[in-house]
Amino acid sequence: MTDANGAIGRSRLERLLRAGQFAVTAELQTTDSADPGSVFELAELLRGKVDAVNCTDNSAAHPHISAVAAARLLIDRDVEPIVQFTCRDRNRLGLQADILGAAALGVRNLCCMTGDDVTAGDHPEAKPIYDLDSLHLLRMVRILRDQGTYLSGRKLTEPPDVFVGAVENPFAPPLDFRPLRMGKKIEAGAEFIQLQLVFNLEVMRVFADRAGELGLLERAFVLPSVYVPRSTRALRYMRDAVPGIDVPETMIERMERTPRDRQEEEGLLIAHEIIQAVRAMPGMRGVHLISIGGDDLVVRLIEEAGLLPRPKLAVEVASA
Repeated sequence: MTDANGAIGRSRLERLLRAGQFAVTAELQTTDSADPGSVFELAELLRGKVDAVNCTDNSAAHPHISAVAAARLLIDRDVEPIVQFTCRDRNRLGLQADILGAAALGVRNLCCMTGDDVTAGDHPEAKPIYDLDSLHLLRMVRILRDQGTYLSGRKLTEPPDVFVGAVENPFAPPLDFRPLRMGKKIEAGAEFIQLQLVFNLEVMRVFADRAGELGLLERAFVLPSVYVPRSTRALRYMRDAVPGIDVPETMIERMERTPRDRQEEEGLLIAHEIIQAVRAMPGMRGVHLISIGGDDLVVRLIEEAGLLPRPKLAVEVASA
């Protein structure tokens, strides 16, 4: 698909990235409600403020509303979704069926992940699947899309027309391996990469420089994730309880020096500074914004970091 700017893409997010725009995505707060209104309420906060919204797939091994169902509800409110698919809860049959189902419902962005182990969640007795890992899932999606067949070789009537993404963590040891691992995901089929939450800018710069040296930043769109911490406790939780998160002690000390009633404001300032820093790094093509239990803070951050108005494609301007 080509828009009036000549930018090719299967989704609006892809067309914006290919047009050279700095993209902004956010994560939909998880909901445990069967009422669609719980998703509609979140959609209203983010509509027009971001270019796409991640629908998580039982994040941290906790069950929540189906990512595919949440995505369809976002589409109903004119918000473009990115559906995460993890390998933990489905085998290759279930994954292929759900990918086709998501595409049939209008989803045009997928993010392929291995998924946290069940021991991280509130159902540690559940049986994990892991028939595939993220690399094999990426390859499978590209076979579905580009070859028009199931993994078995059986032909599809209509392939899923999707923009394919993955995740990577620059901060998990061994650090030297992380750019190479991102390269493996790009080789397997990832077209965009959402990185783990950035707190340690020094490590992030080393990762970005090495990815650039390897030519990876020319082959995929890379979006670092930025978190809005609401308190010292939130930062400590990220450091101590979430694997693969690197929060420098200086950042925690900075928040500790801030009066408790001002810590949310300080968290916004920290997130703003991180956005400006990663935006200045060559090859970074956008940011992915997260605040646990605080979409209102994500919206404030977007406003205060100068990320509005969001860019429009020529066809959108013409129809306005």
